[in-house]
Amino acid sequence: MTSAEPASSLNHGELARYAGRVGDRWPLERAVLGGARVADLRGAPPQRERGPEYVVVLVSGAFDGMPWLERVYHAGNLWDASEMGARADMHCYTPAELERKVASLRVVRDAVSGGLDLLTDGRS
Repeated sequence: MTSAEPASSLNHGELARYAGRVGDRWPLERAVLGGARVADLRGAPPQRERGPEYVVVLVSGAFDGMPWLERVYHAGNLWDASEMGARADMHCYTPAELERKVASLRVVRDAVSGGLDLLTDGRS
């Protein structure tokens, strides 16, 4: 899928498999997919700064004590860019870290507020 293709072509099966792969490694409290392709799905106008095609926000208490770059590296290796058509920007936080990042990082705030919940409604 190229960035010009409609967001309705999100690979929901692969998204569910990704959430499963990550959930097998860390117990997830939250998994959200945001980014330009989800914004397209939600009706964002085509004439805008797109930003990253996919933004994945993963939340787990198991991340506590694990270096942030290690979390991101492992979560990124579980993402199948060939199946999804693009790489994803990974954001892996503990619940407390997420609260701070929602307040300070727009990309995380946008994903959390308007993204696709991969644990409950990833097939919507």
